[in-house]
Amino acid sequence: MRYPVTFAATVVGLALCLYNSTGYDPHNFVFFMFSVPAWFVDLFVDVHDVSVMLMYVLTILTWALLGFIADTLIARGRGRSGRRSKV
Repeated sequence: MRYPVTFAATVVGLALCLYNSTGYDPHNFVFFMFSVPAWFVDLFVDVHDVSVMLMYVLTILTWALLGFIADTLIARGRGRSGRRSKV
């Protein structure tokens, strides 16, 4: 099984973190809109108390996990459609 969505989602997470780290997102609007770990951290603790590198790593891993889930669902769907056509 290839993982094109996993790769693309990981690149999206990496690009999000790189964009935030460059300073073009001064109020972290884009980062907080698209970083799932930032949503949950903000619910429980003050965001300023959490390591920025930890947030970046968790964001990239979360996007990779979402891509892997999408790839798994796509592969499962292709497997079912292949069995239906033979029946």
